[in-house]
Amino acid sequence: MDCVFCKIISGEIPSRKVYEDDMMLAFYDIEPAAPVHVVMIPKAHIESVDALTEENIAYVTHIFSKVSEIAKSVGLKDGYRVVTNCGPDGGQTVFHIHFHLMGGKTLGKMA
Repeated sequence: MDCVFCKIISGEIPSRKVYEDDMMLAFYDIEPAAPVHVVMIPKAHIESVDALTEENIAYVTHIFSKVSEIAKSVGLKDGYRVVTNCGPDGGQTVFHIHFHLMGGKTLGKMA
């Protein structure tokens, strides 16, 4: 598989890890869109929100159960934004479901 996020999970591509457990990995984005920008990914390859099933939804549930802990660990005390993109028209460029945790300043309105 030629998935950049799967390669990050396997250690083939290095990352600046923020959090890791048996179900997920969180690391700093290499092209941050905010002063603090962390990418959170499941360790199972799930292409997008459209590929979620009863069998794999536990990965997303687990990621969201850790968001607050991860946000606090990177110093986000006054709020943050969690975003995911789905499909080309939604702005998804890496086809492994992922969530952007962004903050560190007042964020503007979403488009």
